[in-house]
Order: sequence, then structure tokens, then C-alpha cells
Amino acid sequence: MIEPNITAIRDYLLSLQEHICQQLEIIDSKEAFVEDAWERADGLAGGGRTRVLNNGNVIEQGGVNFSHVRGTSMPASATANRPDLAGRSFEAIGVSLVIHPRNPYAPTCHANVRFFIAEKEDEEPIWWFGGGYDLTPYYGFKEDVIHWHQTAKEACDPFGQSIYQKYKKWCDEYFYIPHRNCARGEGGVFYDQLNSGSWDADFSFTQDIGRSFNDIYPSLVRRHMNKQWTEEEREKLLYYRGLYAEFNLVYDRGTAFGLKTGGNVDAILMSLPPHAKWK
Repeated sequence: MIEPNITAIRDYLLSLQEHICQQLEIIDSKEAFVEDAWERADGLAGGGRTRVLNNGNVIEQGGVNFSHVRGTSMPASATANRPDLAGRSFEAIGVSLVIHPRNPYAPTCHANVRFFIAEKEDEEPIWWFGGGYDLTPYYGFKEDVIHWHQTAKEACDPFGQSIYQKYKKWCDEYFYIPHRNCARGEGGVFYDQLNSGSWDADFSFTQDIGRSFNDIYPSLVRRHMNKQWTEEEREKLLYYRGLYAEFNLVYDRGTAFGLKTGGNVDAILMSLPPHAKWK
């Protein structure tokens, strides 16, 4: 079996971060992403490259983060459902982003692509890819949602005609807020623990997911970023941002994994909106 090429995955993810930031800086036209290169402070290996844009013309707050961390063992919460990971060292590498536009008509989005491998001497490595993207509009436009999902479907279809529906359903189920009895937004695609037995095929799929996100989201922001809005509409945005924060703090597995494995706390919590309200 051909083992995954960590260097190739890392290079792609760094390039993806760069391209997304470039697109968003052009859209904003006022502010640039501020970079913070960090290393784990707990004596374990790894670090990352956090990029945050604050108080822009279009983007009120956005973070596009790269991380590559390693550890000698998995936290108990991570091995509870995967006992085969116990006693293995691990390596996790990915790009994760959340963009909160200022205009209530421009949608918030989340995306990430990632790779995970757990190894143990004299045993086959356990590895997988994961990722996806989802859209949270505050004033939804039907044509935006159709465009968003059509782009996701076009990225998935070359890898199997059932892939899009499978990962759309997974996204709808994952980004659901049980205590509010509502979805977080209009969905998208979500996948995890993808290992078809061919790492390069799974890597190609993950690359296409990253590329398709960079095609669709900037175009949706451009479509609405100059619309006039009222304070009442802004209040609605702030309320729904509160729901966004609730999901990330209570249910999101990536947030929990990052905090429990010694990740950069500021980078992990950059997904939270800069302003929100609860009624």
C-alpha cells in the first residue's frame, strides 16, 4: 500500500490558505489578513499559521487558519468511538476558515479540509481525509443556495454520482442545533474519515472541494456586499450569529479536538463572531 505523502498534503493546504486569503483581500479592499505563526507551547510538536482580517469594509471578521500538529497519544474523547486509535501517535494537518461579513445580506461561511494519520510501530497506519463547507445566510436568496449546492455537486460528481447526496445529508445532520431545533444554515457538503484505500484519489477529492469553495464563496459575497441594509436587519444578523456561536462551542467536534490536543486557543476560537446577541 502506498502511504500518504504528508509533504504534498501540507504544500497543498498552505497554497489553499494563500489563495483564499488573496481572494478575500481583493473583495474587502480595505484591510489585509494579519498573520501569526505559532508553535505549540506544551512541548509537543507542531504549530500553524493563523491569518485574521478584522474590521474591513466587507469582512467584519474572518479567519483562515493552517495547522499541523503532532502528538504521542490521542485524548480519551477521541478514542472513545475509535478504540483502534488508542496507543498511537497522531498527526493532524488542515485549513479551517470562518468568514463573517458585515452586511446582513452577505452570507457567513465555514469551510475546512484536513488530513489525519495515527501510527504505531509494526502496524499499518490509520489515516483519513475530512472536510467540506457550509453556508449561513441571514437573508437567504434562492439563487445563491442553488449556486452553492450546484458547485458542491460538480466537485463531487467525478468521484461518484451518489457522493454529493451522501455528503449533503451528512452536512445537514452535522450542522444542526438540537437545543434550538433548527439547522445552522443552508448546508453544503461534509465528510469525515474518508479512506477509500487510495490516498491520492482521496487527496484529489479533497483538493477539488477546496478549489470549488474558492470559486463559489467569493462570488456570493460580491453579489451582495454593496446592498443597503438597516439597523433592524443588522439586529437579525447579530441574533443568528449567536446561534452560530452556540453550535461551535457546544457541538463542533473540531473545536473540541483542537482544545483537547493543545491547539492554539485563539486560532480555534476565531470561528466565533466578533459581535452577537441573545434575546
